[in-house]
Amino acid sequence: MENIKSYVQENKERFLNELIELLKIPSVSADTAYSQDVIDTSEAVKRSLEKAGCDKVEICETAGYPIVYGEKIIDPSLPTVLVYGHYDVQPADPIELWTSPPFEPVIKTTEIHPEGAIFARGACDDKGQMYMHVKAFEYMIQSNTLPCNVKFMIEGEEEVGSVNLKTFVENNVEKLKNDVILISDTGMISNQQPSITTGLRGLSYVEVEVTGPNRDLHSGLYGGAVANPINVLAKMIASLHDENNHITIPGFYDNVEELSLEERAEMAKAPFNLENYKKALDLNDVYGEKGYVTNERNSIRPTLDVNGIWGGYTGEGAKTVIASQAFAKISMRLVPNQDWENITELFTKHFMSIAPAGVTVKVKPHHGGQGYVTPIDSIGYKAANMAYTETFGLPAIPVRSGGSIPIVALFEKELKSKTILMGFGLDSDAIHSPNEHFGIFNYLKGIETIPLFYKYFVELSK
Repeated sequence: MENIKSYVQENKERFLNELIELLKIPSVSADTAYSQDVIDTSEAVKRSLEKAGCDKVEICETAGYPIVYGEKIIDPSLPTVLVYGHYDVQPADPIELWTSPPFEPVIKTTEIHPEGAIFARGACDDKGQMYMHVKAFEYMIQSNTLPCNVKFMIEGEEEVGSVNLKTFVENNVEKLKNDVILISDTGMISNQQPSITTGLRGLSYVEVEVTGPNRDLHSGLYGGAVANPINVLAKMIASLHDENNHITIPGFYDNVEELSLEERAEMAKAPFNLENYKKALDLNDVYGEKGYVTNERNSIRPTLDVNGIWGGYTGEGAKTVIASQAFAKISMRLVPNQDWENITELFTKHFMSIAPAGVTVKVKPHHGGQGYVTPIDSIGYKAANMAYTETFGLPAIPVRSGGSIPIVALFEKELKSKTILMGFGLDSDAIHSPNEHFGIFNYLKGIETIPLFYKYFVELSK
């Protein structure tokens, strides 16, 4: 353990500088204006894996952005760890809300990160967390302590649904063969209390379009006489929840996993302060499905949220117009046993059915994925817990996340191995939001902890 700490401290500035250089590249996979930047980032990841000590690294082309694959096979008879991460990032919008440019990384101190945090798009999700694995691997190579085989699969389309990863995995089952999959794309409770994510929600993401008249109309001449698509869309969306914030789509809850009171009691052991939660978000109260507390609403219950809505005139000043069309993007977070394709069908059928006369409605599915639960009695979980216990001084708490990593269920189906989610980010790191950041403590602690996972995983596998 002391050797790892010493190596990290000796190389701290280099580790930070290398990550900062990676964060400078705007690898926004959702916007084609950044296509070359995404490709450039894949090349940068390839170089980092080569320098760290992989014997084989290749850029694997897909129908979209490439997947970077690397490996170090020291003995085929030993266990193999497959590390998954992604090098693409979310769009930085709205730019004006950033306190520093999103692709000009800077280190700032905060109340939670007194030793500093790197502020940049992708700092925590997922370049910083992905790069921890590269540097942990570098340490094991340099110190000759790598106890097993390692494979890396770093993709560039996670933020747009990993649309080509399924095909790649299906076509490369032998190449990707492993004993456990390790991912750091989640968080932990705090810098004092580590946790391991044992459950992820699934996802169904759709875009809806409501069309009324064949052109924009004068709101004085036509107002009250024709359906206003924006008004209609607002009413339709509002009807998707009842007075208890229960989702009204018929069949939506049919397969929802209901946790026992005992399981809910175990979840409640995780430290949580509602007043601090509200203060951090500048809220006077929380909101959600009746009958569940905050940490249940955002983890073990399904949700439906509007992610964006637009139509009509939104420029400066006034324009009295009835828009011809209105649009919205809607995401549904799903719990285990809810099939995302079935939920998409249920949503589409219901949304079309509640459209009033005078408008036409289209529903365009974007992407989705299944939920996932990993057992806490697996060797992988035990190894991760032992690693956290050694570096933090106390055991990790198993938690279920409200987020989605759809490819985790795909990995289990195709590669027949469990995934361990060793996240080092915090809820306050503002991923997907302006001013995303990743604590220097968290970044370096991840590099310290990851080699111990390898050590204990191999020991427990004997």
